[in-house]
Amino acid sequence: MGYEAALSAYDKFQFDDGRWTRDVYRRGSGPAVIVIHEMPGLHPLVVRFADAVAAAGMTVYCPNLFGVAGRPATHPLGAATMLAGICIRREFNVWATDRSSPIVDWLRALARKAHADCGGKGVGAVGMCFTGGFALSMMTEPSVVAPVLSQPSLPLGSSNPSRAAGIGASPAEIACARSRFAEEGLSMIGLRFHGDPFVPDARFDTYRREFGDKFEAIEIDPKDAAPGPLKHPHSVLTVNLAEDGPTRAAEQRVIAFFKERTGA
Repeated sequence: MGYEAALSAYDKFQFDDGRWTRDVYRRGSGPAVIVIHEMPGLHPLVVRFADAVAAAGMTVYCPNLFGVAGRPATHPLGAATMLAGICIRREFNVWATDRSSPIVDWLRALARKAHADCGGKGVGAVGMCFTGGFALSMMTEPSVVAPVLSQPSLPLGSSNPSRAAGIGASPAEIACARSRFAEEGLSMIGLRFHGDPFVPDARFDTYRREFGDKFEAIEIDPKDAAPGPLKHPHSVLTVNLAEDGPTRAAEQRVIAFFKERTGA
């Protein structure tokens, strides 16, 4: 089975929205949560988080947007190689401050399918790193009721002030999310480590300004992170998730948020 052994407990299917086709791995029962992997791909530590969501009584859908499913995050053909290719792919907007990536349309369609398949109050969604902001843009799909943004890293280029403050969502997407938060009693969670160069302070300031108390910020001291390959901790729910302490509490808060909002 090769790298896919990490996903041996999952059922695999292909989902086509009429424009793009991607593999999706599904596990569990109960309302749906879409776990959107980080750079460099759907690696075993993302799967570990998805396992925890499934164990809490939900059905996880893990789309494989890029990379090799199940390949470890530390593989030599890792993030740098992957990023170089993704920067020129039409499915992703890496630098834009005021629009989401086209692949979000595919994720919205997947959310509709997942809700139809699994029922419940709606669908949870978590993006990580490169995909961290996608869950916010997915809010234009009515079935999405629990967006989580873990270390949202787009747009890249935090040395540029507008990009540092950018959240990679269009004005229409922001307005839709704000309206739904107010009218439906919804909210969102954002997670990061303090000082993460890929998730600047200005970006979380934008979330606070746009969404007020509907944005629950979970910001963690780097000293509480599990060791990882980067100089500064980055991946709250995966690579830098410690056995206990603030990162584990953050994981449990996210899972509880999904359970509450989806009706699991």
